[in-house]
Amino acid sequence: MNDERIEMASARKDARILIYSHDTFGLGHLRRCRAIAHSLVERFKQLSVLILSGSPIIGSFDFRSRVDFVRIPGVIKLRNGEYTPLNLHIDVEQTLSLRASIIKHTADMFRPDIFIVDKEPVGLRGEVLETLEMLKPRGTRLVLGLRDVMDEPRQLEPEWERKNVLPALRDLYDEIWVYGLPQICDPLEGITLPPRVLQKMIYTGYLHREVATEGAQPRLPEITNRPYLLVTTGGGGDGEALIDWVLRAYESDPLLPYPALLVLGPFMQADRQAEFMDRAARLRRVETLTFHSNLEAIVAKAACVVAMGGYNTFCEVLSLDKRALIVPRTEPRLEQYIRASRAAKLGLVSMLPDDGRRDPGVMAAALRALPRQNRPSEVVVPGLLEGLTNVSRLVRPWVELSEPGPTPVQLKA
Repeated sequence: MNDERIEMASARKDARILIYSHDTFGLGHLRRCRAIAHSLVERFKQLSVLILSGSPIIGSFDFRSRVDFVRIPGVIKLRNGEYTPLNLHIDVEQTLSLRASIIKHTADMFRPDIFIVDKEPVGLRGEVLETLEMLKPRGTRLVLGLRDVMDEPRQLEPEWERKNVLPALRDLYDEIWVYGLPQICDPLEGITLPPRVLQKMIYTGYLHREVATEGAQPRLPEITNRPYLLVTTGGGGDGEALIDWVLRAYESDPLLPYPALLVLGPFMQADRQAEFMDRAARLRRVETLTFHSNLEAIVAKAACVVAMGGYNTFCEVLSLDKRALIVPRTEPRLEQYIRASRAAKLGLVSMLPDDGRRDPGVMAAALRALPRQNRPSEVVVPGLLEGLTNVSRLVRPWVELSEPGPTPVQLKA
């Protein structure tokens, strides 16, 4: 460890972790970073965690004591691949420059012992590169956190080449944590990377989720008092097809096994939300909800789950042991399809590809089969849900300087 960093941390008598999440759209990155932060402050009592996020709804979530956030100006990605400011009426380059400046200044003042960058090695348009270069000589542990699936190699490799991420992976990062298992997926499979980079990869297992019980919890809808089917789209920005297909099934077959709760997501277009709410209102056994800040509680009470299969929902399905039907998207990335197909082969979930026709009879048949499906706990996959435990082991030597912990469990590919 860097002597200057040890002296600085000892003088402070605390430990600090900074987490960066670019969050151009959706909830996945923010919810993953929040789960890690909450787990770490629970285990290490002298630790503070600060999350840098561009999510426009980060303030809608509750955070535990010693976890806080800095909201950087939001941007969204257009269909043509370009970015535009979410709210500010200024040039996108000015917005990105402002974001980079806030990130660097925050890191400079916060002086973290560990800096965890979620998914994007150099940040959005390279906005964390200067921060990485500033923190490296200070001895800050630099970590890239990757979900289990990024994208198919033919898409990810040219993307990383265009963003010129290899120098950062090779020269700046100390470790690359993969929040999954190699027997389910290697996120960098098929990508040409030097051994020096591959040796930094550590598979942690999936991040276990629990239902929050501390503090004032938002009220749950009445339907959760009896067995029900949960249909969730995550952020909802690309979940319209799933909601439409499930509604078609209930419109054509009102005697499906469970009443349904459709969580549309805060980023679904308002006109589509209104359309789906109107259709659901005409059905006796279907209810809708736009957003709930404690979705884990709703998942926990559900009899079965239908979802698109994003990383966080997949972790919740495994952690809360729910029979699940995954209907993955295939555009603009194959991430959800890859995860769902691998998990279905292991028997952890069932998968129903969207063929574009969305026959209500096909969905109804899949929903009728759900109650007879095995639960995830009936499939033995060693280390499946040990992600948060292993992240704590990896963090311990850097946040408990006076009493280094045991050697972390490193699940190498």
